[in-house]
Amino acid sequence: MLQSTARPAKPTAFPVPASTGGEPLAEGREFVWSSADFTRIKALIYKKAGISLHDGKHAMVYSRISRRLRETGHTSFKDYLDWIEAHDGPEWQEFINALTTNLTAFFREQHHFEILKETLSREKSRDWKIWCSAASTGEEPYSIAMTATEALGPSGRFTLTNSDIDTKVLSNAARGIYRAENIKGLSQERLQRFFMRGKASNAGLLRVKPELQKHMNFLTVNLIQDLPFKESFDVVFCRNVMIYFDGPTQRAVLERIHKVMKPGGLLFVGHAENFSDARNHFALRGKTVYERL
Repeated sequence: MLQSTARPAKPTAFPVPASTGGEPLAEGREFVWSSADFTRIKALIYKKAGISLHDGKHAMVYSRISRRLRETGHTSFKDYLDWIEAHDGPEWQEFINALTTNLTAFFREQHHFEILKETLSREKSRDWKIWCSAASTGEEPYSIAMTATEALGPSGRFTLTNSDIDTKVLSNAARGIYRAENIKGLSQERLQRFFMRGKASNAGLLRVKPELQKHMNFLTVNLIQDLPFKESFDVVFCRNVMIYFDGPTQRAVLERIHKVMKPGGLLFVGHAENFSDARNHFALRGKTVYERL
């Protein structure tokens, strides 16, 4: 660990984790920040959500959790962490929400939706059960729902269960309201068919039509805990989630997903995710598409 030869009047220097390559952490922050604080937060989010943080996440963790200190009136990370560990209250959910990442877009990884449409089109009279396990702010679920409607027709039968560990983004997803300038990846045809344009005070906003939302439900699910489903799913989207888990957590989550899927069902994963060590549960059937064995 590098040490400065200066002797500041106040303890504003921050210990440097070994992985920072000797670069000192930024000074002048609102709250004193140490490697011990980071290590403690890292252990807590791993225990609560299975998220594995590497040492390059110091700045991100400081920024996000310092907001919780301001909201709760604490003046140090130690006091805040002592407080939440002593109380099994709603702040734990806020802590988890603060440390989740929610990067999403409509029809992200387009080839998945082409495969989904082809799969659903083979059995249009069937009642399909689909689970989107990382719904975020809703762009992925509504992309799935639009694809299913296009594949099955207006009288098609499908249920889309959408979950996330982050309650705030999930609430936004359930509302299905988006700013027009933020929507990318949607054709004018889809915008007209599946969205309503806001007027007057709602000008510039788009809302998902009820005929699409009627197929959907939303609930909070923590993938490292027992899954709350009694039915089995034909299709599961679990994209860009496993990259935040270590190997043992990935394997445990895949086992849980396997248990709630029908044999032959399809699992769609992110472009950077590979589950070759789960051959007993899933077989690769396409580009980041697996079949449940």
